[in-house]
Amino acid sequence: MKLQGKRVLVTGADSGIGQAIAALFAQEGADIAIVYHTDRAGAGATQRLVEQAGRRALVMQGDVGDAASVTRFFQQACATLGGLDVLVNNAGVGASQANVADLDDAEVQAVLKTDLLGPLYCCRAFVRHRHESGGGGRIVNVSSVAQHLPTPGSAPYGMAKAGVGSLTRSLSREVAPERIKVNNIAPGLIETPMTASRLQDPKQRDQSFSVIPWHRAGQPEEIARVALFLSSDDGDYVTGQTWTIDGGLTMQWGGARGRWG
Repeated sequence: MKLQGKRVLVTGADSGIGQAIAALFAQEGADIAIVYHTDRAGAGATQRLVEQAGRRALVMQGDVGDAASVTRFFQQACATLGGLDVLVNNAGVGASQANVADLDDAEVQAVLKTDLLGPLYCCRAFVRHRHESGGGGRIVNVSSVAQHLPTPGSAPYGMAKAGVGSLTRSLSREVAPERIKVNNIAPGLIETPMTASRLQDPKQRDQSFSVIPWHRAGQPEEIARVALFLSSDDGDYVTGQTWTIDGGLTMQWGGARGRWG
């Protein structure tokens, strides 16, 4: 088992990519702190998957965009699990199709709060904890191919995801002396609740697949396997990098249009 005895906190672990990561990491021997925002039923389903793998599961409600909430659920996770070895920043929200000129302040703040400040707050809490624990540890951020591609109609989302990529690079340099590894995954179109409406509509699905060389959506488990590599000793010599998992979408030389990730 690649994560035997490790303690992992996964935000947004109630569905999709976060749930797949929690389940796979438990199968590899990790205890999981499951953080959800509103979907308590989904978090319960993740808890059952973790426990079926014979590992401990701690379910916590929290808002990653609220610094005080982040402090609370980190303290609870450390107290219950005895510390944390790995952080997976997966929680995120999408954005409505509004041009920059039409954006209102509330929407801008809501997206940036969750998708940009959320990973920052969680990274800060994790790094502080690892400093107190003598260093070491792994951080895996989950952004989107939107950090690489133009996002007309969703500029705050693209800004936030690009910021997560920048955070990954900067933080990896800061914490390298303590041997804390920081990496980022930028998924393309993945089959999750967030993309369900697009994939269930034949016209939208066909348009999306037409600009993906692999001509399909990715599965959450495919992202989870990359996260496992980055969280285990297998990926020990990798830090500060963004791994783009998109079926070739970003290799289309500007031919890709629309919303991704």
